[in-house]
Formats: sequence, C-alpha cells, structure tokens
Amino acid sequence: MVDDVTPGRYRHFKGGEYEVVLVARDVETEEAVVVYQALYGERGHWVRSLADFTAWVSRDGYEGPRFVRAAVA
Repeated sequence: MVDDVTPGRYRHFKGGEYEVVLVARDVETEEAVVVYQALYGERGHWVRSLADFTAWVSRDGYEGPRFVRAAVA
C-alpha cells in the first residue's frame, strides 16, 4: 500500500473493518497520523502513525499490508 491514505473503508489484516476519517499531523512532531473509527463493537476512534497504518506485516502466516482499502459494495 502506498502512503496515500484517503478517507474511506479499510480492512485490517486481522479482519476488522474501519473507516478512515482523515490524515492529520501530530502537533509536537508534525508526523502524519491516520484517524480512523472501528465499524464494529463500540465503534471507537483510533489514531495510528501513517507509517504504521501503511506498514507491511508478517505475522501468524500472513504477509501483506496492515490495512487494505475495502471494496465498495
């Protein structure tokens, strides 16, 4: 996945779906961060660095992007 994250629905490699609200900047470091909301359970809001959001993971037999853009139904 490229670092060009835009608002919309994404699927985490573990299966959960999230809605990216926006990409912002940390006030202290100016690091790009992704603000997103879970689309299940309590629908909490989360913040993760853009680098971490777009990272390639290798865990439990899976190798690929941490998040992928979900297909629009």
